[in-house]
Amino acid sequence: MVNINFVPDDYIQNNESRRTNLMYLILLVVIMMALGGSFITIKIRQRACATKEKLVNSRMTKMQEAIKQFDDLQVKKRAMMKTALTTAELLEPVPRSILLASLTNNLPAGVSLLKLNMIQKEPKPKPNSHAATISKYQATQVEKKVAQDKLSPEQLLETLIEIEGMAPSDLQVASYIECLSNSSLLDNVALVESKEFKIDDSTFRQFKLTAMLQKNAHLTKNDVETIRNKAEGSVWNF
Repeated sequence: MVNINFVPDDYIQNNESRRTNLMYLILLVVIMMALGGSFITIKIRQRACATKEKLVNSRMTKMQEAIKQFDDLQVKKRAMMKTALTTAELLEPVPRSILLASLTNNLPAGVSLLKLNMIQKEPKPKPNSHAATISKYQATQVEKKVAQDKLSPEQLLETLIEIEGMAPSDLQVASYIECLSNSSLLDNVALVESKEFKIDDSTFRQFKLTAMLQKNAHLTKNDVETIRNKAEGSVWNF
């Protein structure tokens, strides 16, 4: 029996073409969805990486600021230490231990110190009969001279030394004053008071001296070693 197909060939070809196109379209949609999903995933990862990068940059900035602040503090600390050492050198050009050693080295036999006081103060202005008639020009010249000499307030301070002690007689007191007057550290050594003082049956002289530390007194290393070596034989150990 012969099969007769009444469906036209063009219709069959069109159906097959539509099926093929539909499959291609489905595959294209799947591929586009896959590409879209990959693109979204990449964007999400990029945003996460950007967020982490911003966080790391923020932490790095904070760490850099902290390091900078630490460096600034170290610089300020060194500057403060330098200023403190400079101020200490200006205020005390001669160490007190060396000054005390020098005072005890010059003690005559039988003389002992009871009290030592050091006072730093501003120098008193010298009386001037023409102070009331000084001109502004002269005052300006004085100020310029002080500025040229670069004298700081610390360098203008005077150091007054008050010494109290006991001696067998006024001869030892006079000898002590002479020794201090010949010292390269002191100036204007003067006797303020000398009175009789009795201990049991013995009579002593209780004296009080004043002296000024020389403004330009600066000891070398050899001077310090010499003073310390002399002080080794006394009751003071420096």
